[in-house]
Amino acid sequence: MVFILKNNARKEKIDEFIKGWEDKGFSTIWAPGTDHNAVCLIGNTASIDMDAVVHTTDIVEYARRITEQYKAANRTVHPEDTVIDVGGVKIGGGTFTVISGPCSVESRGQILTIANSVKHSGAKILRGGAFKPRSSPYSFQGLGEEGLKLLLEAKRQSAMPIVTEMMNQTQVPLFEDVDIVQVGTRNMQNFDLLKTVGKMKKPVLLKRGLANTIEELLMSAEYIMSEGNSQVILCERGIRTFETAARNTLDLTAVVILKQKTHLPVIVDPSHATGMSSLVPPLSKAALAVGADGLIIETHNNPARALCDGAQSLDLEQFDMLMDDLRLRAGLEGKTM
Repeated sequence: MVFILKNNARKEKIDEFIKGWEDKGFSTIWAPGTDHNAVCLIGNTASIDMDAVVHTTDIVEYARRITEQYKAANRTVHPEDTVIDVGGVKIGGGTFTVISGPCSVESRGQILTIANSVKHSGAKILRGGAFKPRSSPYSFQGLGEEGLKLLLEAKRQSAMPIVTEMMNQTQVPLFEDVDIVQVGTRNMQNFDLLKTVGKMKKPVLLKRGLANTIEELLMSAEYIMSEGNSQVILCERGIRTFETAARNTLDLTAVVILKQKTHLPVIVDPSHATGMSSLVPPLSKAALAVGADGLIIETHNNPARALCDGAQSLDLEQFDMLMDDLRLRAGLEGKTM
C-alpha cells in the first residue's frame, strides 16, 4: 500500500505518520519525488481502510494498493524516473550514459590506455573486472586486489567514476573507493550479497540472471532497496534461450517492460548478450531506440590478445566510431550523452 502525501506536508507530521505505522508492526519505505512524496507500507495491509486513513490524516492526498511483490522499485510508488548521480555523471532521466572498459584488468598499461581512450570517445564511466566469475575454474579469474588497485589508479588518472563486480561480502572493505558496485549475473539471487550492497549506500549495477524473469530481477532490486539504498541500476544482458547463433538472446522487450514497471534506470549490455563484437554496434543502437538509459560495453586495446572475452570486445577505434553514431542518434531521440 502506498500513501501519496500532500505537497505542504511538514516533516514532523510525516515522521509522526511513519512512526505510527511502524509502531503497529509495518515496515515503511520513504519515497521522495519531484511532484510528490510517498510512504510505502509493507506488511499485511488487507485490513487497512484506505479511505478512512485519507479522510482522517490531513497530510495524505490519496492511497493505493500495490499488488506486485516489489514495492520500493515500483513506479506506482515513485512515478518519476530515478536519476542516479555518480560523481557528477547522471544515469537516467533523459540522459544516455555509456560505460566502457575491458572485461578484465590485465595490466597497468592496458587499463590506463583503455581508460584514456574511451573517455576521449565519450564514455562517462569506466568498467573493469578485478574479480572474475568464470564458468571454468581453469579460465583467467582476474588479478584480484592488484587489479582493483590498477582500476583505482585509472580512476584517478582519467577522472572517471568506476564500476566493478563484487563477488562476496568479504570484499566490502576493498570497495570503499569504487563508485558503482556491480552484482553480476551469477549473483543476482545471492540475497545475502544483495542485502550487503544495500547497506553500503553506493550505486549498485544489478545484472539480470541468465534464466531469470523480469519480476525476479525487480525482486532482487527490492532486496537492495529494502536496506535503504535506492541507487539501483538495472542491466539487461541477455538471457539463455534455445537459440545458439549468439552467446545469449538480448531481450530488448525487457527494457520497455522495465521502464513501464519501475522508476529505476535500465541499461543494456550488448557485449555479454551476444558474445560477438560485430553485433555490439547494431544492438547498442537498438537499445537507445527502445528507451534504455545507457550501455555497458566491453572494449580492449587488443581484443585478439585479451585474457577474457576478447571475441565480444570492441577495439578502441570501433568504440570511437560507435560513440559518434550514438551521439547522432541520441540527438535525434532528444537525449543527452
